[in-house]
Amino acid sequence: MRIRFYIKFNILLLVLSLSSCGGGNIGKKQGGRGLEINEREFTVEAAADWTRLFLRKSGWFGGDGIFAIPFSGKDSEQNDSLLFLFSDTTIGEIDGDTLQPGMMMVNNSVAVLKGKKPDSSRIEFRMAREKGAYEAIFIPKTDKPDKDTYFWLGDGFANPDANKDLFIFAYKITNTHDGSPFPFKETGNALIRVPAKSDFPYADQKQLPLPFNDYKTDEEAISFGAAVFNNSDSAGEMDADGFTYIYGIRGKNKKLVSARIKPANIEAFDKWEFWNGKGWSKDVKSATTLSDSVSNELSVSRISKGKYALIYQLGSIFPEICMQVGPTPVGPFGPRIVLYKTTNDMQDPDLFTYNAKAHPALSAPGELLISYNVNSFKFMEVIQKKPDLYRPRFIRVKFKQRFLQTNPQ
Repeated sequence: MRIRFYIKFNILLLVLSLSSCGGGNIGKKQGGRGLEINEREFTVEAAADWTRLFLRKSGWFGGDGIFAIPFSGKDSEQNDSLLFLFSDTTIGEIDGDTLQPGMMMVNNSVAVLKGKKPDSSRIEFRMAREKGAYEAIFIPKTDKPDKDTYFWLGDGFANPDANKDLFIFAYKITNTHDGSPFPFKETGNALIRVPAKSDFPYADQKQLPLPFNDYKTDEEAISFGAAVFNNSDSAGEMDADGFTYIYGIRGKNKKLVSARIKPANIEAFDKWEFWNGKGWSKDVKSATTLSDSVSNELSVSRISKGKYALIYQLGSIFPEICMQVGPTPVGPFGPRIVLYKTTNDMQDPDLFTYNAKAHPALSAPGELLISYNVNSFKFMEVIQKKPDLYRPRFIRVKFKQRFLQTNPQ
């Protein structure tokens, strides 16, 4: 298996917008009160209800990635459904604890959850099929289709300023067959648009290559889509500034950078701006590092007034799930706070964990629901003995909080 090496691209972090699973981001006004949190005082517990949701014995039984996108485009919307995005996905049958012959893998899949509770009767896992065989939903459109080139998925959002169409970032990956531990490389970065009323498997999707990298040189590429934060009024955000922030990971040291654009202009790449440490520039090469040693998948979100949380797994595959907090969506982000170590519940030497991120649309006020992925460097060998290893695990971080009286708007 091509271990979906988020490890390789450790995309920026999920600064996680503590938004409510039942409505309301952290910091939203409730009855004239504002919620203030102390990010240095918190407790952590296993979110077993969410972990169990992805423990399956038939059909889809594993996947990594996992971004949660509310169809309304608002993390705070109470009456909503969500789309989960997965990259490399395993499909097969498990009898007891034994994986049956015939397991297969596709490079991406989705699931639709009706509501915002971890209810197994209300989630549907979806894989595309062609002539009776499973295949990825999102496949690079090229003149010469190549089975060695495929998409892994980044973050995305439903865009209220573009008909609530779904926008998903994707990484075009090509197998190198070079005998290395990670025999693949990124050869493209794309934005996929799926019309709001599109029927599965989204045959009317549009794929737009991002123009910011030259993959023919040794220049460090930026993988945009590690996280997306739509900080607009239409997304229901408090202290909205009207921009969508797209976070990218640059280079082997997994440096975090940010672009921004008005959400209605998300496809106008010539209008994207990049944070250079002092202001916004049209020159992607001026993009400055917001943090480093982040993960290829992460989150950024507002947790209370003047506090934006960056959530990621250190270096993508180290056990530390980290948070950095800053006064704006581009920081400056403060020191790393270790929220949790995955070695607390994952001590099997055959396994590693990676790409932690927060899910603000599923997080109650004052909390963050965080997922991380589990994999093995000996995947095909270990999956036979531990077929339930390859699925997300969840924890819930609860911050110390207090309500402040505020003037009603």
